[in-house]
Amino acid sequence: MGSRYGGLKQLEPFGPGGETIMDYSVFDALRCGFGKVVFVIRRDFADRFEREVAPRFKGRIPAIAVFQDLADLPQGRKPPEGRSKPWGTVQAVLAARQACDGPFVMINADDFYGWASYQAMARYFQSLPEDAQGRYSMAGYTLRSTLSEHGTVTRGICRCDAQSRLLQVDETRGIARNGQAAHAPGPDGTVIDFSGDEPVSMNFFGFTPDLFGHLEDQFISFLGLRGGEQDSELLIPQAVDTLLKQDKASVQVLKGSPYWFGVTNPEDKRVVVNNILDLVRKGEYPEKLFV
Repeated sequence: MGSRYGGLKQLEPFGPGGETIMDYSVFDALRCGFGKVVFVIRRDFADRFEREVAPRFKGRIPAIAVFQDLADLPQGRKPPEGRSKPWGTVQAVLAARQACDGPFVMINADDFYGWASYQAMARYFQSLPEDAQGRYSMAGYTLRSTLSEHGTVTRGICRCDAQSRLLQVDETRGIARNGQAAHAPGPDGTVIDFSGDEPVSMNFFGFTPDLFGHLEDQFISFLGLRGGEQDSELLIPQAVDTLLKQDKASVQVLKGSPYWFGVTNPEDKRVVVNNILDLVRKGEYPEKLFV
């Protein structure tokens, strides 16, 4: 929705050739061997998608749009009267269930993840047997590379075992940069200090299609408990954490790209534009992605 940014940031130009952030995501996925892209969009965005987004990828990679619809609920349920907000990223991923017939990556369209994360994920998928189930993955980023110069952020701090398997994600609010380190307010007025080297989740997950059955079960339970609320959401990190606790899945944390850029506030645009331009100058990306 881009409420804090003040507009539809997914279509905002950031690259020197007018590229959006999601153009770079598709470019990186394509060069790392992915064969299809599925966009989860609002139904009222369909015409604009067909006019402005789909033509960029024609002849390069199949691009499919699916709709996250407020009323797309299991078991004939209906949203409460007056609700206008979608149900969160679990419902968004479920919207793509008919379009995903193999291992897939889930990302945010307004985050610049870097090609190395797609490469790591592709290699992980290639190592899986064809019938693999419940063996998921996540690109991990170092905390300091995801901090903002314009205020505090919320990050999922990851705890992993010695084999880099995810044990838990601690959602931590109010994290502020402190040189190369960081800190956040803790309970009872305490301060939580971070070295900056901690792995964090930036919503870059790798899944196999068996995930959809788990998500539907959790979504049904969630609606039974909180379906009457106006703003309740069920998010993918919550769903993954539940699967870990139920011992229904494992999540391998892969080494992600050394950089990440995100757009939350209008003042973030200048930083992202400069960062992309720097990567173009270093030869990591062409000046124009799709020519």
